[in-house]
Amino acid sequence: WKMITDFQTLGLKVQIIKMTAFDAAAVNEMISDMLRLSRRLTRPLANIIHHKTKGNPLFLARLIMSLNKEGLLRFSFSRRRWEWDEEKIQSRKIPDDVAGFLTTLIAKLPANVQMAMFTLSCFGTSASLRVLEV
Repeated sequence: WKMITDFQTLGLKVQIIKMTAFDAAAVNEMISDMLRLSRRLTRPLANIIHHKTKGNPLFLARLIMSLNKEGLLRFSFSRRRWEWDEEKIQSRKIPDDVAGFLTTLIAKLPANVQMAMFTLSCFGTSASLRVLEV
């Protein structure tokens, strides 16, 4: 909040957008739109994802990307549609919060990428390309 207060002190207009958790129907609508499948088909997947993420929008997006990367959510070229393994997704262990989940994802990155992220984090919220080149 300090950064927001600092911006306001400088006379900058700050717009705060509060993101609330999505309900199960909203999660299903989002997944249905994303996968271009009917809501009837995506409902079982959406229910699992809603339960695991508690509807947190950031957590939802990251979990879906992670499921795709791990092959638990994949596109079938022969069937021309997305497919998933409900049992494996249901049994997949994930941390209870977004921070824990992101920490797990970062830990899977190569060591040099983790070191670059650590170094960049020391610069605050932004760094120039020049810093990245060094």
